[in-house]
Amino acid sequence: MSQAVASWAEGWGAQAPWRPLAMTWTEPRPSALASDEELAAAAAAGSGGAFSRLVERHQQAVRAFLRRACGDWALADDLAQETFLAAWSRLDRRTPGASLRAWLCGIGYRKALTALRTERRSRRREQDYVEVSGPADGVRPEARLALEAAMADLPMEQRACVALCLAAEFSHAEAAQALELPLGTVKSHVTRGRARLLERLGIADDHV
Repeated sequence: MSQAVASWAEGWGAQAPWRPLAMTWTEPRPSALASDEELAAAAAAGSGGAFSRLVERHQQAVRAFLRRACGDWALADDLAQETFLAAWSRLDRRTPGASLRAWLCGIGYRKALTALRTERRSRRREQDYVEVSGPADGVRPEARLALEAAMADLPMEQRACVALCLAAEFSHAEAAQALELPLGTVKSHVTRGRARLLERLGIADDHV
């Protein structure tokens, strides 16, 4: 991976202040050391405390993915809230043993698709949130803007694959599960999306 893309993957969206999700319960919560499967089973049985542990554990990853996929941080934060609310009501339909993070990102992705189909207002807050959040470690504001603009030009499905596999460090298999796409399609999207990003940024591919 080129250094510029690697820097974006590490920094973009990771340094922003997180607004805690407005989901709280007063009941005792399970141990923070409980596994995702244990927490999901307890939450599916009605434990709000267990679900709050899951929100606490995965909200940052879900938000970061949605921010990269949407290019609109305010919208992404709203979609993250909707994602967890939807997940709370669907836990009994989740396949036991499957990656919870991938399942949550899949819900978020489908909500993002719906939102972006109904309102095409991409890139309108880019400059605002760069000025507010400041540069990520090692990434200049103008470089971040260029990367975000390049990402915004990718088709949504390809953008989601790149955001998961290059930025969120999902395996191709995890991304395929989250996005409900064939494994080969995910691999193709990642390869082509990465190539398009490098071409748009004028960076030589250091893998050729």
